[in-house]
Amino acid sequence: MSIAIRLEPLGTQVKTEPGAPLRDLLLPFGVEFPCGGKGRCRRCRVRVLEGDVDPGAGGDAADLEPGCMLACRARAAANATLEIGQFEAPILADDRPFSFEPRPGRAIAIDLGTTTVVAQLVDLATGAVLGVRTALNPQAAWGADVMTRIEHALHPEGRARLRDAIHAALDEMIASLCGNRQPDAVAICGNTAMLHLFDGLDPTPLSHAPFEPVHLESPNGFLPCIGGFVGSDILAGIVATGMHESGDLSVLIDLGTNGEVVVGNRERLLCASTAAGPAFEGGRISRGMRASTGAISEAAVEGDGIRCTVIGGGPARGICGSGLVDAVAAGLDLGRITPRGRTPQPLELADGLALTQADVRELQLAKAAIAGGVRALLHQLGAAPADVRRVWLAGAFGNYVNRASARRIGLLEFPEETVEPAGNTALLGAKIALFAPDPTFRGVRVIARHVPLGADPAFQDAYVDAMPFPDPKA
Repeated sequence: MSIAIRLEPLGTQVKTEPGAPLRDLLLPFGVEFPCGGKGRCRRCRVRVLEGDVDPGAGGDAADLEPGCMLACRARAAANATLEIGQFEAPILADDRPFSFEPRPGRAIAIDLGTTTVVAQLVDLATGAVLGVRTALNPQAAWGADVMTRIEHALHPEGRARLRDAIHAALDEMIASLCGNRQPDAVAICGNTAMLHLFDGLDPTPLSHAPFEPVHLESPNGFLPCIGGFVGSDILAGIVATGMHESGDLSVLIDLGTNGEVVVGNRERLLCASTAAGPAFEGGRISRGMRASTGAISEAAVEGDGIRCTVIGGGPARGICGSGLVDAVAAGLDLGRITPRGRTPQPLELADGLALTQADVRELQLAKAAIAGGVRALLHQLGAAPADVRRVWLAGAFGNYVNRASARRIGLLEFPEETVEPAGNTALLGAKIALFAPDPTFRGVRVIARHVPLGADPAFQDAYVDAMPFPDPKA
């Protein structure tokens, strides 16, 4: 016997069986499970408006608002209406033209991200994108960040669960794009943890220092990774931007939890990942959320206050990464945040939402990790920021972040005119891989060297130096 669960304010109804975990039902609709279902983060709260829901063990904790429970613990019991807190989240695809050698057939390019998944059906004769499918990565039900998922995958049962979840999602996306006709080729790119979780490999080497994986390649269409947490998404980004073919010094930055950075040119590329943390994606921020409906995505000084823009209009429910960077930049300009990051009073934004001292500190840690990583790699090349001719910002956050705000907080230390949003370079690189001969990517790996920043004293110094916000008066 099936039951109906209605989701508000979406106005969407889903069918399921009694006893089905709400986690499985709600993940496709943007409900977040950052702690992987351990009931700690409280970010998966839902409100029961009508009907019966089994809260499960700890799902109706005393600190929750009346009528609320944790979706990670709850199970459907009967027909019910739920109010959920995440609605629509835009996912960055890519339709830019690129050079290729045509051939017959159709193929699939996939960007397998930690949070989102994008698949494109490509005509190999014309390079045209025939269809696009986007989805949230279903593995997020076991943790929003890769380390939480790796912890779950240390046990064989957990590995199988994560592998099967992403395989089922990708099979559905490919079937939706191709129908009964199998694609002639598939190219998948993602970070090193995603490769392990996709193939069901033991991720133990990625769970502790020095974080050097045994597996960097896959027999299942996954493009090769570079090393550490620098995956094939970064390899694809190098190819997509063409920095491996340029004589000019350039920088590629993928702003996410791992904060991958590439510095160099056609002679030498240094690649590293930095533990930036989830602040750029709204994680560990008191009212943080993904860039979805209700999130403050932009902020600017207006008079002696801060004017905010909310995705979808309406009241602000939280703040995403781009809004966080803008808000802190505005707080610095208003003198309400000091260059050392001190915030004497919560920074009021909109609809009763404010940034706390802890929120500002999280952003400091994240931006210092990125800026320190860039400085350390430039130091190894004997170069300075003034020597860089182009800076590519990859991924959704890099596409939407305000460059002036990023400079104001010290995240980027380059002139604005050198910084360019690069879109979804991972997806574009995966499409290029469908046409490019294998030596193209292997040639990039020859000149691309992984640098473990944790063992680099220059990084430790650069990280500390990058912690304060720039002081215009200094």
